[in-house]
Amino acid sequence: MTNRLAQSQSLYLRKHAENPIDWWPWCEEALLTAKKQDRPIFLSIGYSSCHWCTVMEGEAFSHQAIAEYMNANFIPIKLDREERPDIDSIYMLALQMMTGQGGWPLNIFLTPDDLVPFYGGTYFPLEPRYGRPGFLQLLQSIRRFYDLEKGKLNTFKEDILGYLQQAAVLPESEQLGDDLLFIGGQVSVGVVNDLNPGPRFPMIPYA
Repeated sequence: MTNRLAQSQSLYLRKHAENPIDWWPWCEEALLTAKKQDRPIFLSIGYSSCHWCTVMEGEAFSHQAIAEYMNANFIPIKLDREERPDIDSIYMLALQMMTGQGGWPLNIFLTPDDLVPFYGGTYFPLEPRYGRPGFLQLLQSIRRFYDLEKGKLNTFKEDILGYLQQAAVLPESEQLGDDLLFIGGQVSVGVVNDLNPGPRFPMIPYA
């Protein structure tokens, strides 16, 4: 059984077509579905010759329990950085800003309303190692944080959108789209940097 990526022109995306994760390509329908269902977006960006992308595809992304949890609690989106370097550059900049490092696979969690990143990293192991939690444990902690700390995320969203409106780059009736994403991504990185110097990932306890 294949997922939505089977018809993709990208070889990298087609490599994930038989994953049990119900991947979406980057598209307006995926973004609107996340917003309608109030599910955080798990955005995973990579490319065909990326070693750790291949490792994650064979480990966490092929694991049935992880797929079941991911499919029920997130909108998972796969992106080929060679197809969309514009989107890749925005979220790579955000990841570097938040962690001080970057790389691929670029795995980042976004709020569904405004696509603002709130947690991310590169390679996440299947089981706890390298001082990192296992991927299922991480997903459970991220979802719990999203559900219980909505106030913090909404305050952050208001700061970002308020700045965009003051700068007259965001219409009163906001719309999802690549243009807004590009503008919002550039401005939000600057705003977050001004508001909160230092490491910028939420401190998420791992159960």
